[in-house]
Order: sequence, then C-alpha cells, then structure tokens
Amino acid sequence: MISKKYQVIIIICLFITAIIVWIFVFAQENKGLLEIVFFDVGQGDAEFIETPSKQQILIDGGPDMSVLEKLGKAMPFYDRYIDLVILTHPERDHMNGLIEVIKRYNIGAIITSGVIRDTQEYKEWINIIKQRNIPVYAVKAGEVLDLGDNVKMEILYPLESFYTKELSDTNKTSVVAKLVYGNFETLFTGDIEKSSETELVNSGEDISADIIKIAHHGSKTSTTEAFLNAVNAFLAVIEVGKDNSYGHPHQEVLDRLKNLEILQTAQKGDIKIISNGISFEIKK
Repeated sequence: MISKKYQVIIIICLFITAIIVWIFVFAQENKGLLEIVFFDVGQGDAEFIETPSKQQILIDGGPDMSVLEKLGKAMPFYDRYIDLVILTHPERDHMNGLIEVIKRYNIGAIITSGVIRDTQEYKEWINIIKQRNIPVYAVKAGEVLDLGDNVKMEILYPLESFYTKELSDTNKTSVVAKLVYGNFETLFTGDIEKSSETELVNSGEDISADIIKIAHHGSKTSTTEAFLNAVNAFLAVIEVGKDNSYGHPHQEVLDRLKNLEILQTAQKGDIKIISNGISFEIKK
C-alpha cells in the first residue's frame, strides 16, 4: 500500500505534468496567431495584444482596477510580465488602470507621447515608474517597433514631440499606433480629435487599416469622414461604457460608420480578434 507521503508526491507530479501539457497545448493552438483583445473596462480604453512569439503589449488601462481582472483572464496565471505598456495620453479613463497594472506586474518598458499633467494621478504614475525603475520612452511619428515574427508597431502620431510639455487637455496628444502583422493592420487612436485626424490625413502617413479603434469612445469630437475614408477599415471597435453620462457613442458618429461593421464593448463585452497575418476572425 502506498504511503501518504508518496501519494502526495504522485499528486504533485501529476499536477506539474498537467500544467506542462496545458502550456504546450495552449502554445500549439495559438502558434502563428496574433491576438488583440479590446477590454470592456467601462467608460475607458484598454487593449491587450499578444504576438505569435508571445510578446504582450497593453495599450491604456481604463478608469479603474477592472483591467486587472481582464489581464488575469487574458494571460496565464503564472505570467506576471508585460513586455510593453503604451499610455496614449494621461487622462484618467486611460491611465488609472495602468497605475494599478505597473504596481502589480513587471513591465519591460513604457511608451508615451511625453506630455505631462499636473494631477495627482499623473504624479502617482510617475512615482511608481521611478520606484520600479521602468524605462520610459517618448515617441513621435516615424518610429517603428519591431515585435518579431513579422509584427511591428508603427507610431503615426503625434507628429511633433510633446516631451515634458504640460497641457490641461491631452486628448490631442494621444499616441496613434498601427499594429501590422503581415497584411493585417489595426489602428489604435487613443482620444485624438478632429484637428489631429486632419493632421494625420494631410501628413502623408499610411493610416489605412483593416480595423480601427474609434477615437474618444465615439464622441462627435472625433471620427471625421475624411479620416474614415483614409483609414478605409472593414471593422470599427468602440470602447465605451454602458449608459454613460456623455451619450457616447454619438449618433452622428454611428451614422458615419454605417458602411463598417461596428462592435461596441458596452454591448459585446470584451472583443477578441485573431489574425494569421492574412485574414482576421472575431472570436465569440
């Protein structure tokens, strides 16, 4: 008869074997695939990207701690490392959740536009970055991040450097980035407004994409016809809170999106996109 000691050892060995098998199967199922999840974090933005080589990028973090639960589902329980965090701009509905993320996860690097704000949230953000010694890079248009496996992140905006500039309204300084995997492209727009969209259209930058994350939660301050025509997307994703006090998304924006498929986090919850670099699929 097997002693209790050996029973425990056998159970531990079986548990470890199960974990190894689970990791292997998970890796094989997602081999060669790019995953994007537009998190439902209420009235705010948070997007999670995992490349075919398992590099993980988080763009914005929403207004509160909801993003932590979302990351817990999107990442394996044992994984506490995020390769890159992008803060599009330091407004609370994009930054507050990131403050909680950088407290709890190990972060490889942070990208921002470089703009600063005189708010308590921003000061806390900077203090934690300093405490944890996280590298921070201010970017502008023309820079390209090579993420390996034919995946890259093209920085399209801001067109000028906002490094150490202090502004009370930072929407117009939002980092706009295009994620490219082979022939598949997704445009992340932060909260840019009409003036920034016009600058982008006139800049000569290639802003075309298959999927566009609609700026500023579908506010009428963004998403001009000219900008949509230049992007020429198939799918529009709107990250927005259910029954929010701003009335987002505004009807005139929805009207301008009538020729695109539209998905809203307020209606669908988390929106997951999978791509093999040629086509993409909306995961249910």
